[in-house]
Formats: sequence, structure tokens, C-alpha cells
Amino acid sequence: MNKQIKVMIVDDSAVVRQVVRQALEHDPGIRVIGAASDPLFALTHMQRDWPEVIVLDIEMPRMDGLTFLKKIMAERPTPVVICSSLAESGTTAAMNALAAGAAAIITKPKMGVKQFLEDSANDIVQAVRAAARANVSRLMARVAPVVVPPPKLSADAVISGGLGRGAGMVRTTERIVAIGTSTGGTQALEAVLTRLPAVCPGIVIVQHMPERFTAMFAERLNKLCQVEVREARQGDRVIPGRALIAPGGKHMLLARSGAQYTVEIREGPLVNRHRPSVDVLFRSCAKFAGRNALGVIMTGMGDDGARGLKEMKEAGARTIAEDESTCVVFGMPKEAIALGGVDEVIPLDRIATVIEHYGH
Repeated sequence: MNKQIKVMIVDDSAVVRQVVRQALEHDPGIRVIGAASDPLFALTHMQRDWPEVIVLDIEMPRMDGLTFLKKIMAERPTPVVICSSLAESGTTAAMNALAAGAAAIITKPKMGVKQFLEDSANDIVQAVRAAARANVSRLMARVAPVVVPPPKLSADAVISGGLGRGAGMVRTTERIVAIGTSTGGTQALEAVLTRLPAVCPGIVIVQHMPERFTAMFAERLNKLCQVEVREARQGDRVIPGRALIAPGGKHMLLARSGAQYTVEIREGPLVNRHRPSVDVLFRSCAKFAGRNALGVIMTGMGDDGARGLKEMKEAGARTIAEDESTCVVFGMPKEAIALGGVDEVIPLDRIATVIEHYGH
């Protein structure tokens, strides 16, 4: 029998504590060790029995959830799942939670919370399970909640397979870097992009993140980086010194018009249970950039991007994966390596150097 995941619930609403407890305890692999109305009560309990995952509200008496989150991550890093209405109405607070180390965010409405949580029981369980698998030594920033709606579709649902014009294309001065990441990716992307000089290859990025979060994330990175970082728009040029992040809730594909690369923003079904999907981006790079592309897969849970990265390699692209030693979750890179789609495995602090040199 597998070891149970110990969970502490911290929320000032008795109803929320009860419903979340019921949802979690329905899973035999999870054990709720306590539920507290505020962080100070929670700390008293946690000193006796420390949880492996904390489910935490943001707005609470005596100590707010963000302050508590920062305290936990500074003193004893533990995966935290934020369950708050602020994730919907106050996205700045939600982004602050991700930056402080939240492992997932579940958005609860201000009205009808009980019914919402009952309907979202599976999402809560999956978020806790995903958080429990995170490498807490690397968990100081994170992306959006884990959702697992069936069925699990492949990139075929958005873009057809097979090699396109990119595969047989000779190398040109127009180089493309495609990056895919998920759990732990907000921190990893910041570590990579802030190390890049103003002149580097054009970059296209899929970070699993919900709608509205990607624009704020891109804006924040743009202030920190020498390269231009922004949320991608339909028809945006992929040019040196610019990094385009796929908008949450939409797929992003690389396209080519003559000698120019652009991006296409497309609706469509979830692929590998994600939208945007790394596999969709990588397949489009295989088809339209081929050997002119560098594919990078970094920290993340699941296997999104593994097949697409292999397709990029088969089309002549160079491919790299983040090493397990620096991943928050060694899921996506591990799957890509297992499929034979990776040329080289390197730690996070070397990825920016590879990207910079790829442009020369």
C-alpha cells in the first residue's frame, strides 16, 4: 500500500474546510491531518505533525495566506495549493502567490463556493497529488493548477503530423528557439530569460498557465529581462531579441511566410490535457523550422512536449532537456529523454548559454 499524503487545510471558512476535507479524504492516498481557521492555529498543529501539502486560502484573520506562504517557503519549504477567490478577482495576488512558491492555484468563486468545491473535488485531489510530487528544494515559483479533464488528445487534434517545409530547409540566419515547461516553469523561465543578452534568437514559449496569467507573467519578465518578453498575439513576428509566450487558454503554433517566422494563435481542444500545449508548438516548429530550430523542454509534470520534441529532432532540430538536478518536477524532460527525443541533458544554469550560442 502506498504511503498516504499528509495534508493540512487552512481556511477561515468552516464550510470550505469541511468540503475540501471530504474531497481529499475520498482519495485513499490522502490523509487530512488537520484543518485550521487561520495560519497561527495551523502552525501550532504543524509543529507536532508537519504536512506534506498545505491547502491554503489567501484572505484570513491574524495572518494572510501570502504572508504565511512566504514564511513556510523561507523556513521549511512545503508544497502549497492556494484555494482562493482572489485567484479570480485579484490576479495580482495570485501571481504573487505563484512567485512566492505556490505549487498550484484553485480559483473558487465568491458565491456558491460549497457547490463549486464539490463539483471540483477531482481537481482538488489532482492538485494536491501534483504538489506532493514537486521537488520542494526547487519550489520557489510555480504555475497554474493541474486540471485533468478527459480525454487526453494528442497534437493531431490541432496540427497534422508529418514533416513540412522546415525539415528539408537549409540553415538560415533566422534561428528559432522553442521552450516548453510547466510545474516550476515560472522560476525556470525567469532564470533563463534574465541571463540572455538583448540580441539572441527569437524565442517561442509554452508555459502551462491559465488565461490572464500569461499576460501578467510576460509583463513581469519584460521588466526584468534585456530581451523583449510579451504575450503572443496572432501574426506576431518571431525576431531576434523577442520572446513570445503563448496566451493562456489558446494554442500557439509557429508559422512561416517566405523568410519570416510568425506565430499563429489558435483555439482548439486540450492537447495532453493542456491548452496551450507544448506538443502543438513543438510539432509546428518541426514542420516549419526543422533544422533552424532549437527545442528546449524544462521542468514540468506529465509528458506534454515529449513527442513534439522528438519530432523536432527527427526534423533536424537540436534538442535539449533540463537535468533532473534542477527540475522542480522531472516529468516532461524525463518522458522526452525516454522517447529518444533529446540530444543533450543540461542543468538550468547552462540553458541560457546554449540559447545565446545557438544564435551565432
